[in-house]
Amino acid sequence: MSRRIEIYTDGACRGNPGPGGWGALLVFGDSEKELYGAEAETTNNRMELLAAINALESLKHDRYPVVLTTDSRYVMDGITKWLAGWKKRNWKTASRQPVKNEDLWRRLDELASRYDIEWRWVKGHSGHVGNERVDALANRAIDELL
Repeated sequence: MSRRIEIYTDGACRGNPGPGGWGALLVFGDSEKELYGAEAETTNNRMELLAAINALESLKHDRYPVVLTTDSRYVMDGITKWLAGWKKRNWKTASRQPVKNEDLWRRLDELASRYDIEWRWVKGHSGHVGNERVDALANRAIDELL
């Protein structure tokens, strides 16, 4: 059986924009690592992206496949459906508007290219253990900021 790194990510915002936090849980075998952070003025989508970015940046090597689970359709659809078109159109949407959060999408794209990633989406606040844990981390980050 091949080993893999499981990553769960979530972002949260109180107000949109407003203070926001992100959380990530990395699981490899019996080892777990929790990460979280916050920004005073941000959006929920930026926090969702930063959760995935910070989780991938924390990996030490690309030896193992990654399963990254998010409850963000924005992240999931962006990385699996929209990104290629944005890049072809020089970071413009299908309606020729600038891609929002282009700075973070570029970072996520560069990081994702280093790993064999299976992207998974789960419904938020539905009792999924990994998702509930990272939701709590994202909210802890906001609480600690305020």
